[in-house]
Amino acid sequence: MTGIQLDDFGSLVERPDARLRRDSVDRWRELVRPADGLGKVGELADWLAAVQGAVPVRPISAPRVLLFAADHGVAELDVSTMKAGTASALALAAIEGTAPVSVIARRLGVPVDVVDMALDCDPADLPAEVTAYRVRRGSGRIDVEDALTREEAEQAFRTGMELADRHADSGTDLVLLGDLSVGGTTPAAVLIAALCGTDASVVTGRGSGIDDLAWMRKCAAIRDALRRARPVLGDQLALLATVGGADFAAMTGFLLQAAVRKMPVVLDGVVGAACALVGQRVAFRAPDWWLAGHASGEPGQAKALDRVSLDPLLDHSIRLGGGVGALLALPLIQAAAALSAELPAESGTAEAEADTAEEPAEA
Repeated sequence: MTGIQLDDFGSLVERPDARLRRDSVDRWRELVRPADGLGKVGELADWLAAVQGAVPVRPISAPRVLLFAADHGVAELDVSTMKAGTASALALAAIEGTAPVSVIARRLGVPVDVVDMALDCDPADLPAEVTAYRVRRGSGRIDVEDALTREEAEQAFRTGMELADRHADSGTDLVLLGDLSVGGTTPAAVLIAALCGTDASVVTGRGSGIDDLAWMRKCAAIRDALRRARPVLGDQLALLATVGGADFAAMTGFLLQAAVRKMPVVLDGVVGAACALVGQRVAFRAPDWWLAGHASGEPGQAKALDRVSLDPLLDHSIRLGGGVGALLALPLIQAAAALSAELPAESGTAEAEADTAEEPAEA
């Protein structure tokens, strides 16, 4: 297997169509009065016009939730309220339909796919289609050892690319991307701190709801992992292998290949934000194809989204992870697409003329 050439993404990823975005902006002048009356919803429609290459926008008809699942060795340090190696329970709940994301997805009619990248469980405990892409069982403890080997990082990255191609080829028109992990916010914070040049305390959040003592342990683990991350900052795959994990490598590969395939993606929490930050280092135009679904309250997420210039669509203090925040943003995105696709130009003009007719004539 030849090595992945990350530099190729810089030329393969194009920007969304700026001309069509301007056309969409102009079109609102015919649809509503005032032209910016729909605010952020109108801006979403303009973004959709650019990424779809169409004005008016096509309705979002085939969205899909995609969750990458993994256990992280750093959870052994009790940096999470969940016991190390138990992310398989989160994955199983999503598969069986009892997880929050599954409940919401059923209501919205959206399929949910779970991909086991590095769960620390017997593969027989999960359906074969879920474990088909597993790279390894769990990951290394990033404060003292690499999360993955270079070969494992490349394998996971390629899996993400393959899944992006599969979804694009099958007609998926919006991916709601999330993670299912125990300990995942710790490597996410390491990646963000390393790429933003900040200290551990700036990006260390409460994750699953840890107390002060666990927060201090987490901060120390991030500080130690940062020392290991800085020497490999110039090589994004090495960085993912050193202080990331198989789910991080797969999500980064997915995000980049989705941008190549012009398939829009909605990010969920801090793990997705960290992968987006790595992806931006690989291809600076790639974030133009992504949306941030919500603000999770994690300081690392806020730092990463600011660096990649993405504003969260929602801010409802949702800290569950597992794709919930990204999925809750879907109705807003669908509404923007529907307004662009279905609102007749005559209605806005007629309303404006009616308002003008009702105004009293000046003396």
